[in-house]
Amino acid sequence: MDPYRNPFAPGAGSRPPELAGRDLILEAARIACGRAVNGRSARSIMLLGLRGTGKTVLLNEIGKIAKEEGLFVSKVEAPERESLARLLYPEMRKVMRALSSVEVAKQIANRGLKGLRSFASIFKIDIGGIEIGVEPEPGLADSGNLQYDLPDLFTVIGEAAQAAGKGWILLIDEVQYLTEADLSALIVSIHRMSQEGLPVLLVGAGLPQVARLAGEAKSYAERLFLYPEVGALDQPSAAQAVQKPILEEQASIDTAALDSIVDRTQGYPFFLQEWASTAWNNAEGPEITADDVEHSYSETLASLDAGFFRVRIDRLTPSEVQFVKAMSTLGDGPYAIADVAKVMGRPQSSLGPTRANIISKGMIYSTDHGYLNFTVPLFAEFMRRQE
Repeated sequence: MDPYRNPFAPGAGSRPPELAGRDLILEAARIACGRAVNGRSARSIMLLGLRGTGKTVLLNEIGKIAKEEGLFVSKVEAPERESLARLLYPEMRKVMRALSSVEVAKQIANRGLKGLRSFASIFKIDIGGIEIGVEPEPGLADSGNLQYDLPDLFTVIGEAAQAAGKGWILLIDEVQYLTEADLSALIVSIHRMSQEGLPVLLVGAGLPQVARLAGEAKSYAERLFLYPEVGALDQPSAAQAVQKPILEEQASIDTAALDSIVDRTQGYPFFLQEWASTAWNNAEGPEITADDVEHSYSETLASLDAGFFRVRIDRLTPSEVQFVKAMSTLGDGPYAIADVAKVMGRPQSSLGPTRANIISKGMIYSTDHGYLNFTVPLFAEFMRRQE
């Protein structure tokens, strides 16, 4: 069929044509935004899920919802080895500058810009002279301790937004890459917003271990956030995600073909998009048949292996590759660390540094004490194909 009309979007963070199965999460975000702007208590959200399940897409959708509800929106991705102070400085500045143009919020926001100047100085953030005419305000965000300074800046933003009848939502992707100190400061800041009833929300997205990391950073984090799981789609939602875009293009897919894609991708959104896209391009049309889907399977796997999977394995050292290879030989996870050590023929105690490095790279996570699993769906199958 015509590749120009192909409705599927198998890119990283690309919005699928049909965002199926996520209505409850989006509605919870809409309610939280609406309550915050109206001065009601609202809980922030941490989206938890494996790679390729659509967390980034959901963050973007929540950003659109927040704008509709009257909130300023900031979105950042937490890269490895980057401080939260540097990450948030330009976003806080943009929001404060926007609020300083609103007459009823101007005085509060200008005070915040002064505090932000102190913050940039104390945390050695290069501001390139953009606030050359702004004098620091002594005592505001100048302690050098992020757990004190960040809540102060959030408070100023919250007070200015409240005065303007607005709100602020901070969207952070890849939360698992934040250091414990930075995550702790962020949680303290959101806790302050909740306590003071200010219209500031956080929606984070990260791998499944984020809930545990947040709890370890601050024990009250489990009560501060909602933790919806962003997982594989159930059968009806997965089928809808494939079939509806096809029908909207005045084409069709037969039942056997649809069932094959849904079953063999196990409902994981990225894989659904990849296989459906390939099947569309290979089909003569106007209907995608079971043969079209079957003939597209090897091409889909080759594309996933060369891209989605390969970029992950290429980040690992040879010893780390041996570790994940040993995991994959045990079938599908979760995997007991003791079993991995046995396959590798090494004492379990010797695997600690390798295990920690692979976790820090976001490839595996601890599902329970003594157990691991891959953060990438179907990754064990990929490793076994390499054999």
